[in-house]
Amino acid sequence: MKAILDYFPNLTDTQKHQFEMLEALYHDWNAKINVISRKDIDELYTKHVLHSLAIAKIQQFEPGTYVLDVGTGGGFPGIPLAILFPETRFYLIDVILKKINVVKAVAEALELKNVKAEQIRAENVKGDFDFIVSRAVTNMPDFVSWISDKIKKQNKHELKNGILYLKGGDLTQELKDFPKSTEYNIADFFSDPFFETKKVVHLPLKFKA
Repeated sequence: MKAILDYFPNLTDTQKHQFEMLEALYHDWNAKINVISRKDIDELYTKHVLHSLAIAKIQQFEPGTYVLDVGTGGGFPGIPLAILFPETRFYLIDVILKKINVVKAVAEALELKNVKAEQIRAENVKGDFDFIVSRAVTNMPDFVSWISDKIKKQNKHELKNGILYLKGGDLTQELKDFPKSTEYNIADFFSDPFFETKKVVHLPLKFKA
């Protein structure tokens, strides 16, 4: 939790309380349903919460922004981002119902009014989004094929509408067909060794009528 406060010092009291609640909520749910690996649960704030918030170091979401989180699992990156950006709407989806049930319970406990969670495949989602976020659910070509028709036409951010993707390692091969993609090294923002090979990838996508 200290790392969250160090890197995001301007949190409101409500946001601080919500971030503090995450530890007990996820430990409780993990005891019932294994939504986070056993070895990672004790490093929840670094490996899940702070990792999710790396997206905020690349792009701050304006009020009224609509964000789709594909393959959210237990709610990452969507839940931490929803706490940080209470005036942004987040739609968290996953194909595994028990994980979505955890997301719904966590969002309810945190009183996050800006989160909707649903068990649905990305290809079946209706609507247009400013950004689509995810954490390494698949390779980029497959991911783009799932969501390329779900981007809003009007841009209102410094970065163009499209994908903000959390991934690690050498992405040269995976991104070779996406020359407009940009890789941001998370280690430039967060000092923990965990982030040394971790990146946020921004891939702008055009609106499809």
